[in-house]
Amino acid sequence: MELLAVIVGLESVTSNDLPVKVYSDSKYVVDSINLKWVFGWRKTGFKNKANVDLWQRFLKIYDAQKHQFIWVKGHATNVENNRCDELAVAASKLPNLPKDEGYELIKKGGLLEE
Repeated sequence: MELLAVIVGLESVTSNDLPVKVYSDSKYVVDSINLKWVFGWRKTGFKNKANVDLWQRFLKIYDAQKHQFIWVKGHATNVENNRCDELAVAASKLPNLPKDEGYELIKKGGLLEE
């Protein structure tokens, strides 16, 4: 969900000229970008990687010159991060949430090679 939040946030930016700082407690998201893992995954066709659909969607909007990713410790003293966590938990309890089609494919064995 952290990756989807980043994608939706970046897709919501209305000006391509705006620099964006993304703060996240997800080492998976921040390290995948800052350590350039996602670019290696793309070169290998995302073989044996989860969230392929989301990473491909992310790469369509990512601009290394304008987007900066900063890791913050989760469940700590970061007020904004704690508020985001509260909102995410509340949203996860809403009725009739759409299914995550990519996740459903993974559960059925459709995206990851054995």
